[in-house]
Amino acid sequence: MRVFLGTDHAGFELKEHLVSWLKENGHEAVDCGAFGYDAADDYPPFVLRAAARTAAEPGTLGVVIGGSGNGEAIAANKVKGVRAALVWNEDTARLAREHNDANVISIGARQHDLATATRFLELFVGTAYSGEPRHTRRIEMLSEYERTGELPPLPDEA
Repeated sequence: MRVFLGTDHAGFELKEHLVSWLKENGHEAVDCGAFGYDAADDYPPFVLRAAARTAAEPGTLGVVIGGSGNGEAIAANKVKGVRAALVWNEDTARLAREHNDANVISIGARQHDLATATRFLELFVGTAYSGEPRHTRRIEMLSEYERTGELPPLPDEA
């Protein structure tokens, strides 16, 4: 599995660790930066590149990392074709793939130790989308909105 990673200074150490873990476990890790620790760097240049590359290559995944992961999830979700989920426990990491077919996860490096964050990534890359009709229907609604800007009908309008 090819996985694109992007972070700012707050997630630099975690990103380096996850790149190594991915390679050790037979995945192709693509580092989109930051490429060194610089407390003055901003996350958007790195996160948007990781998200854009993920969206451009169907079947790949992305990981964006910051202090809390919130800004990084917001940034990644600005990229057309990205479904980024902020993960904070094992269930959210698994369900991001299983129910939401997320192609990017966001992790708060200041919120989790290396082992916990690694477990989130392990679950994310190891979980398949369920394909259940209710989940597919919801994802299709979001994709349609992303494409057209038209809100889905309310249940009583359908």
